[in-house]
Amino acid sequence: MDEPHLYQKIVETIRQEILTGSLKPGDRLPPIRQMKERWDCTEGTILRAYQELAHQGLVVSRVGHGTHVVGKSSIQVQTPLRRAILFNRIEAYLLEVMTSGYTPDEVEQAVRMALEHWRTYTEAPAESTADSLQFVGSHDPAVALIAAEYPRITTGCSMHLTFSGSLGGLIALAQGKADLAGCHLWDDETDSYNRPFVRRLLPGQKVALLTLAHRRVGLMLPPGNPRRLQGLEDLGRKTLRFANRQSGSGTRVWLDINLKLLGIEPQTVNGYSDEKTTHSEVALAVAQGQADTGLGVESAALALGLDFIFLTTERYDLVVPEEKWGLPSLQALVRWLGTDEARTEIASLGGYEVAETGQVEWVI
Repeated sequence: MDEPHLYQKIVETIRQEILTGSLKPGDRLPPIRQMKERWDCTEGTILRAYQELAHQGLVVSRVGHGTHVVGKSSIQVQTPLRRAILFNRIEAYLLEVMTSGYTPDEVEQAVRMALEHWRTYTEAPAESTADSLQFVGSHDPAVALIAAEYPRITTGCSMHLTFSGSLGGLIALAQGKADLAGCHLWDDETDSYNRPFVRRLLPGQKVALLTLAHRRVGLMLPPGNPRRLQGLEDLGRKTLRFANRQSGSGTRVWLDINLKLLGIEPQTVNGYSDEKTTHSEVALAVAQGQADTGLGVESAALALGLDFIFLTTERYDLVVPEEKWGLPSLQALVRWLGTDEARTEIASLGGYEVAETGQVEWVI
């Protein structure tokens, strides 16, 4: 490999080691002479790679002390530079994909879905702060949209997302590990959403149900519906590959009830144990040919250009205990959800009915 390009490979290798944790803050990088032998190149190539890593804010070099991975304090000091570097890298990538024929809307949807994926697997902070709210609960693309808009809505506050399913969100509230939860649990006995479950899991508490939207749920399919599916009863076909949501999610609760009504045993559904944490992951499984269909929200299907068979409309609420209701950052969200702007943005995702968005119902 030509040495002008080899230094870039060295940079990328070390960067990946830092990102994956193989190299931790404070760790010393190998001496230039050792790296020269490892990569079979000149000292100048290694020096150039180390200089580029320093320029990106990932390492710091001091005479007589070698080159070390930066610690948290160093990262914070270099935040403006790191953000500028990030901007330049993203802009270069955007240039690449836009010249390949992707539209700005397609790129925006893809970036949003990728961020949802990473947020799903990040751990929630130990506790809330004055400028950060902790959300735990069911995945929804509109929630991811709100998280992206939150700093603007609340003048600088942030919302940390943990997608654990509707039941997981209510349990987190009961344990005091969340400020608000996302919930769309259907109770077949009362044919209603959320209120019965809130009463069971948060007994004796006064809790607000802040409606995010009503959303369309159904089967996501490859374009053209090649397996000629017509409805949920088709999940009984043994040759059909299904992508499921995880246990405890509102979508899974709805599915299990309706499979029982149809007389379909869950263990006979091919892929019932193939659990996905988000609607986006289900959509990706279908789009990539890993599954023939999956149950999820229409907005996730639209984002990837999938076909969709509508099955039901469900109510999605943000569940907030009374003691959290007065938080200024939360009240800013309440006000925003009552605006035409909020309804327009949520509706633009597709598959949402926003007539009741922002309405509040108290469970006592």
